[in-house]
Amino acid sequence: MAKQYDVLFRLLLLGDSGVGKTCLLCRFTDNEFHPSHISTIGVDFKMKTLEIDGIKVRIQIWDTAGQERYQTITKQYYRRAQGIFLVYDITSERSFQHIMKWASDVDEYAPDNIQKILIGNKSDEEEKRQVATEQGNKLAKDYGMDFFETSASTNYNITESFTRLAEQVLAANKKDLDLLRASVTDELNLAALEEEEGITDGATASKKGCWC
Repeated sequence: MAKQYDVLFRLLLLGDSGVGKTCLLCRFTDNEFHPSHISTIGVDFKMKTLEIDGIKVRIQIWDTAGQERYQTITKQYYRRAQGIFLVYDITSERSFQHIMKWASDVDEYAPDNIQKILIGNKSDEEEKRQVATEQGNKLAKDYGMDFFETSASTNYNITESFTRLAEQVLAANKKDLDLLRASVTDELNLAALEEEEGITDGATASKKGCWC
């Protein structure tokens, strides 16, 4: 059987609860959008394969809970990631201010060569905007990140932002590409991960349905 992909990367979605991380994920992987919000419990994930420069890249995208009570759990996933989306809601100044806290956590817990992109979500809600595009651009520049404003509702900049982070991760890991090449049997064993990391408190990692 032909290999389904050449390399496996793990990406994380980080940000406050309610900024639309799950909606971004579901729009990208399944082209679905459900406006009703159900908070993520612990960590969930979805998969998608992209082709970049002739390389089939399998990306495993982890959707983390934004609530403070789950942050001890989600931090355990930082060191396994090669790329991170820092997500805020353009209609919430508070979620934008908290990006600095999330970025600080990434600096502390994630690998040194982690690739990061800043996302200002819900760009379709212009009439409710509290964070100017220029503020997002400036913050991203300060942290040396690319910046996208997105809308899961209208599918604006969704594929572009996910593809860009995958491209950055691939470029950053070119030297180690052979180490990252995976067979179709190498996908993450979730039960083993949970046992290794000692995840408790009833929060489990599971393939989730698209319900934001």
